[in-house]
Amino acid sequence: MRAAVIFGFGTSPADLRPFQANSSTDWQPGLPASSSDADAILIFGGDGTIHRHLPALVRLQLPVLIVPSGSGNDFARALRLRSPQHSLRVWRDFEAGKLSVQAIDLGVIVPSARPEQTHYFCSVAGCGLDTAVARRANQMPRWLRGHGGYLLALLPMLFKLPAFSMRLSAFNGKRHIETGKLTLLAAFANTQFYGDGMRIAPEADFTDGQLDLCQISTMNPFQLFCMFPTVYFGRHLLSSKVEYSKAARVVAETEIPLDIYADGEFVCQTPAEISIAACALPVIYRPR
Repeated sequence: MRAAVIFGFGTSPADLRPFQANSSTDWQPGLPASSSDADAILIFGGDGTIHRHLPALVRLQLPVLIVPSGSGNDFARALRLRSPQHSLRVWRDFEAGKLSVQAIDLGVIVPSARPEQTHYFCSVAGCGLDTAVARRANQMPRWLRGHGGYLLALLPMLFKLPAFSMRLSAFNGKRHIETGKLTLLAAFANTQFYGDGMRIAPEADFTDGQLDLCQISTMNPFQLFCMFPTVYFGRHLLSSKVEYSKAARVVAETEIPLDIYADGEFVCQTPAEISIAACALPVIYRPR
């Protein structure tokens, strides 16, 4: 077997050694030029590393194994790959033919100002409070981002409440729902997690061909402070300030252009269309 290996910032070829031990796989650094040059791809890194390589991964259609070693590992968490050791066990089962490859969905963002551009994301896209937090967290040292950096960036923002007027046009088959409200945060999810373990979309399923939409209305700082811990358990959906739904695609519009981040990375500004590319990424993981 031939496997291509991608190393994110902060990882090195030394991280590959446990995979090389007792393995007959031929390991090749970097993305292959074509799908005939490798049988699988291993990515050592976090959500940002995966995000940056998604266009090439979709084009190559090779089985991908994530080895969580970044400052944010929410996509690996969605795949139940909690550590490099978990990924190693999954890889050994894959080599032995005990695991099959599954194609999962990816999110797609198309900015209205540049409709010729297509941006993929693997976990969650959003705008509002979380984009301000992501921007702040990305300015922190990597070691701090990997040890509660998102939470540290979020806490001061809880009292700034950057609310904005947003119109969401959600499309699900022939059904069209349009809402307009003063919004604190809007998340468009392919998987459950973002922000280092927050279950912003607890009902998300990366095989259902649907986006999960979580829109949080404006509230006072005390209400937000009390609700914040519940997001880690998905219990924020019990709040009357939270609106949750599913859609095949959604158009997000705001009074003034706002940044949209996905997988912790800046993508574009509103207005934009967000949708799902069904079965776009073949991954190696152990289903339930």
